[in-house]
Amino acid sequence: MASTAQPQQVNIADLDIQQLAEVRRQLEEELTHLTNSFAQLKQAQSKFKQCVDNVQEIKHKNTGTTILVPLTNSLYVPGKLSDPEHVIVDVGTGYYVKKTREEARKYYSSKVEYIRSNLESLSETIQKKQENVNYLINVMQAKIGEQSQSPAQASTSNP
Repeated sequence: MASTAQPQQVNIADLDIQQLAEVRRQLEEELTHLTNSFAQLKQAQSKFKQCVDNVQEIKHKNTGTTILVPLTNSLYVPGKLSDPEHVIVDVGTGYYVKKTREEARKYYSSKVEYIRSNLESLSETIQKKQENVNYLINVMQAKIGEQSQSPAQASTSNP
């Protein structure tokens, strides 16, 4: 009979200082990971916003204009704008789709909005983790204070 292990809740006030330090280390690692994820999402959102701006810059009067076409993040080649009403959109994993400028703008705008909602929930999670770390630090400081007072009381009560 296989049983799924449910996480057990432990009162952190019952843990000793070494255990609290280990929990703090784990929480800080999680917080670092979440913060890095937040930064990466912000960067992705910025790129999608730039895509929206780039799509809106294309005008009919620019037909035949020489432009730089990105082949990679660092390699651009010259090209001529022949169809200002259609653009090629990178939809991920190496797939590209031809869309009208309006379709591309909507696609990128929806990506920006999707990331914004993820950023909001991630921000709440980060805030809760930070509150947990702060609470844990307070408990650790209280326990350290108790330990430092206990030896002092023991030495004053023994003549």
